[in-house]
Amino acid sequence: MTPPHAATRIDVVVPAHQEADRISACLAALDAATVRLAIERPDVSVGVTVVLDGCTDGTASVVARHLVQTLETAHVGVGRARSLGVARALASGSADLTGRWLAHTDADSRVHADWLVQQADALADGSHVLVGAVVPDPADLDPEVFARWTVAHPPGAALGHVHGANLGVRADAYVALGGFDPVPEHEDVRLVERAHALGLRVAATTDLPVVTSGRFTGRTPGGYAEHLRRTYAP
Repeated sequence: MTPPHAATRIDVVVPAHQEADRISACLAALDAATVRLAIERPDVSVGVTVVLDGCTDGTASVVARHLVQTLETAHVGVGRARSLGVARALASGSADLTGRWLAHTDADSRVHADWLVQQADALADGSHVLVGAVVPDPADLDPEVFARWTVAHPPGAALGHVHGANLGVRADAYVALGGFDPVPEHEDVRLVERAHALGLRVAATTDLPVVTSGRFTGRTPGGYAEHLRRTYAP
């Protein structure tokens, strides 16, 4: 797989299951990142696909206020939802997958304004995968709990962790890796493990961490919420 000379398109995929209370902030942050991308990298186009994964709580009506592509499914779980979102995104646009990048975040998360620029630069630099960091929203946590998290995460400590809320994959690499596994959790970890096994170029950064929910009860049985609860709860 030969690196492209420059980014051409980024497709952002956001799986959402019962996120009516949080997805507006997620999409507003992506809107801001899209504006910044247009200023800093005007040669890069962007699209956002939200997968409404069995939503019955009003998530769809919130998403309808934003200019994004949507896909409604039965509740298939996050791994399958991400895969379906990617398939929908790649169904349109250039068939040259070396110039396309898949940026992944979650409906309970807020990306940095420069996040899409960071993703575009990863593609332009020839990376196949970009693993980013997350930080729990301090507003969701007791100050003592957030203090424990902060002590455990000095600069660089997040390297080696994989988060679906902050993950980028070049489209041709995604196809070569077989996409996300249809599992209820850790689909992101499994994809990156295969990338390492195949010798693909996997970059990692703690710059521009994505702010994600600090709740202790999440939408997957053993995801980030469960990690926070087990590790940092009183």
